[in-house]
Amino acid sequence: MGKNIIQQARGKGGPTYRAPGFRYKAKVKYLKDAKIGLVKDIVKCPGHSAPLLKIRYNNNKENFLIAAEGIKVGDEVSSGENAEIQKGNIVPLKNIPVGTQIFNIEKVPGDGGKFVRSGGSVAKIVAKKQGKVMVELPSKKQKSFNRNCRASIGRIAGSGRKDKPFLKAGKKHYYMKSRNKLYPKISGGAVNAVDHPFGTSRSSKKRGSTVAPRNAPPGRKVGKIRPKKTGKKR
Repeated sequence: MGKNIIQQARGKGGPTYRAPGFRYKAKVKYLKDAKIGLVKDIVKCPGHSAPLLKIRYNNNKENFLIAAEGIKVGDEVSSGENAEIQKGNIVPLKNIPVGTQIFNIEKVPGDGGKFVRSGGSVAKIVAKKQGKVMVELPSKKQKSFNRNCRASIGRIAGSGRKDKPFLKAGKKHYYMKSRNKLYPKISGGAVNAVDHPFGTSRSSKKRGSTVAPRNAPPGRKVGKIRPKKTGKKR
């Protein structure tokens, strides 16, 4: 009998695996025409690992941005090519000096920020050459960006979030549930038969998986995939 494994059940989009987006405070994105704003509040959003800043700009527009470390309510945040190089400001990469710490970097100019957005993370500009800006990401990998892409100055707040351990499994459960992450993760042979082709203890031992059949349908061909024909061609 055919069965959906967990990855397929998540892809179907049922209520069990749907992210609780209605609880999220806002979408974090740079505005195009905003220049100078004031930090009105610092909020916690279940969908983000970093605290968010509620900004009211001088054109009466409101927006949410990822909070830089050390910023507080009442501080001024500016955006644009003429903005100063200080924490929280949004500046194009071409105007940021080499060695400056940055976060929330745009992948394409105007997309609102895609890279380096988790709590406590930081990137650094390492070089500028041939119209590109080289940035060292938190993984120590270097990536080139368009010089007109924008980024925020400083380090993201919330750097100590991983230092405090989860003392109870229930705490971890609700933390993962708030972001629609699968928890706990267990092996295929330890689940029920309806959840995985290797599931059930009725006819199998808890050991290494068997090789999937060559002509298995999608969903059954998991684990060890049968190799192509081997040996000398005759």
